[in-house]
Amino acid sequence: MQRRTFQQFLSAAAFLSPVLGHSQTKVVLRAGDQKGGLRALLDAAGELKTLPYDIQWTEFPAAAPLAEALNADAVDFGPIGDAPLLFTLAAGSRVKAFAANRSDAYGTAVLVAPNSPLKDASSLKGKSVATNRGSIGHFVTLKALASVGLKPDDIHLRFLAPPDAKLALTQGSVDAWATWEPYTALAETGGHARVLVNGRGLSTGLSFLAATDNALRDKRAALKDIHQRLVRAQTWANQHPAEFSASLARIIGIPADAARLQFERRQTRWQPIDAPVLADQQRTADFYLEAGLLKQRLDVRETFDTGFPISA
Repeated sequence: MQRRTFQQFLSAAAFLSPVLGHSQTKVVLRAGDQKGGLRALLDAAGELKTLPYDIQWTEFPAAAPLAEALNADAVDFGPIGDAPLLFTLAAGSRVKAFAANRSDAYGTAVLVAPNSPLKDASSLKGKSVATNRGSIGHFVTLKALASVGLKPDDIHLRFLAPPDAKLALTQGSVDAWATWEPYTALAETGGHARVLVNGRGLSTGLSFLAATDNALRDKRAALKDIHQRLVRAQTWANQHPAEFSASLARIIGIPADAARLQFERRQTRWQPIDAPVLADQQRTADFYLEAGLLKQRLDVRETFDTGFPISA
């Protein structure tokens, strides 16, 4: 049943997602996206003009279905956080991370209703928390518990997609919702939630572009080009926050104030896949092992393709 639902989702997404260009002689780069982030960034900075290949966009609400699409070879690449990347790699997905960025982790957070009596991470004991299994929200929840001496079984986790988790929180069927941007900014600016625990000091703020082994082999030049375009686009967006936020709001259909809040506080920077990145990712993998979400230790060095340097 789950596979059938996923295939229906992919079919609908492909129908709604335009292909940039129609040449049959060009490479077609099948891009997965989360809440329109990559596409909005490239579009606002003018980096989707005069591409030497075509792009087919498919949007996903979270990392888990994007990871499933990568595993099914339904997309070539897409953005995925550090924790969900590990989760899908441990499940046997044939993908590698080929680019990295860091953001301020504040918006990866545990949210509660505005009038909730909960005050801090310790008050989560015995409460119910909604999040995606293996997501950065799941990770931050476990890190928040560990920071105050609690264990995963001290709370009741409910694994729900972001729209369902938000509804559960607003209806009072869960006590908290662990999520990420732009959902955090949307909930805050909409008056639906407040931040109980933010990700600073808990999350590395790392996110990656991951691609299938097939795409890394067969579409390497296109992946290198899109990587450099994203680096340039990020620099442009950081210098033009109002213009980028307006583009993001338009493309993904969220209020402008939420788009700008999440963008300005993330302060995303692309960076090389260097020793600190590998060390942080290994610590995250080891934490997941300790938490029982990985069954055996994962050597993260084997999960990266380092042949995509950032041009000066």
